[in-house]
Order: sequence, then C-alpha cells, then structure tokens
Amino acid sequence: MEPMHRKLVWAERPGFQGWVCTECAWVFNPAGPLVGETIDDMKRLYEKQRDEEFKSHVCAEHPRPQKGPH
Repeated sequence: MEPMHRKLVWAERPGFQGWVCTECAWVFNPAGPLVGETIDDMKRLYEKQRDEEFKSHVCAEHPRPQKGPH
C-alpha cells in the first residue's frame, strides 16, 4: 500500500480561511483563544497544536463529500 502524501495547507474559500488537509475534509479548529505571555509564545503554541492535530488525524474519519452528477 502506498503511503499518503497529505500536506497541511492554507485554504481560502467563500466563508472560510484556515488550515486543511490536502487528502481529506479535515480542517484545523483551534481549541480556544490564543494563549501565551508574548506574541511569539502564542504563535508557537498555536503552531504546535495545529501540527499535532494534523499529524494525528485519520483521513478516513474525514471523508470529502461526494459530488452528485450534475
């Protein structure tokens, strides 16, 4: 079985801007407001949470909606 080549990418769509997986419908939803004593702390903690959630998600649990024939 060939390994997945999923990537974490920034997406901009009508009504949405955020981090998504290239192989499934997973999107990063921060678990609350940014925390930290400095802007650098906030950025580091946000990126850590984002990267850990992306790494641990299972694409099969986030299938993309099927497009109907039109």
